[in-house]
Amino acid sequence: MSEIDVVRMSPHAPGDAAGWDAYVASRGDASGYHHMGWLRVAERAFNHAVYPLAAFADGELTGILPLVHIRSRLFGRFLVSLPFVNYGGVLSDTQEASQALIEEADALMRNLGAGSIELRHVGQPRLGLSAKCHKVTMLLDLPRDPDDLWRGLRDKVRNQVRKADKCGLVADRGGKELLPAFYDVFAVNMRDLGTPVYARRFFETIMDEFPDETHIAVVRDGARVVAAAFCYAHGSVFEVPWASSLRSHRQCCPNNLLYWECLRAACREGFPVFDFGRSSPDSGPWRFKAQWGAREVPLSWEYLLADGAPLPDLNPSNSRFGLAIRVWQHLPVGLTRLIGPHIVRSIP
Repeated sequence: MSEIDVVRMSPHAPGDAAGWDAYVASRGDASGYHHMGWLRVAERAFNHAVYPLAAFADGELTGILPLVHIRSRLFGRFLVSLPFVNYGGVLSDTQEASQALIEEADALMRNLGAGSIELRHVGQPRLGLSAKCHKVTMLLDLPRDPDDLWRGLRDKVRNQVRKADKCGLVADRGGKELLPAFYDVFAVNMRDLGTPVYARRFFETIMDEFPDETHIAVVRDGARVVAAAFCYAHGSVFEVPWASSLRSHRQCCPNNLLYWECLRAACREGFPVFDFGRSSPDSGPWRFKAQWGAREVPLSWEYLLADGAPLPDLNPSNSRFGLAIRVWQHLPVGLTRLIGPHIVRSIP
């Protein structure tokens, strides 16, 4: 059996980044978030330290584990693979490489004085660690022709898209020029949900790192954008990790037109899978995604814990945050845009 060596690579060294991304591209089970660019996003947008761990056997790259170190006065120190997005975790060719990466991560956690490492995996738990299985992702297999997709939708969904048309709403797509409009809608929606909003710099940094893989879809009522989605296309998957609409226009179903525009684009561009993103089972967002015919895929967040450390619970459904959420929902949007980014940078 070959000896496994684990090293910390550099997201800024061209050779390291190219070798890392080539390995990700070779793996059919990789997510788009395994690319080295997402660690640079965490550095640039949030000033977090990153640790791209790579396993080598006989000089060949056989596994990776991207880690982001979050330090918070409120929540302590912890590492996540990856924060702020749906997926990450260990990607490897062999169980031996996985184990070597986990052992190196455990040593890193202790050296940094962190309380835990959270590994965001698709599927059932596989590492024999403590785990939470409270979320699922929703995937839809796409035909090549958007007309075939339209005919397969439920009458209710088609009628909601038609209702948006009857209200005079119009869908459009573009690049970074639409980011301010997306962010305006996103910030209002996050305030209404009681959730601190990311800085606009976060999305700008993503689009800088992935200019060919990202775009913005919007729905307009006249000149006003009333719904918007941030889209990320990677490998065989077209994903909408962030989408929002204004409650003032809910009766016109802008969200339905927005997602139909994204689904139609994914079909036309030849993507076989549409990723609606993660949800809590049987929640409102889950039901919205399920109505399009999306199938449920389990997610497991597995944890390495420091001695005596509890499982992290930075979840909005945690009763400890109930009062803070209610207060946040009544703050002016401008204020939430000012102070939200300083809070959410520590909430993975």
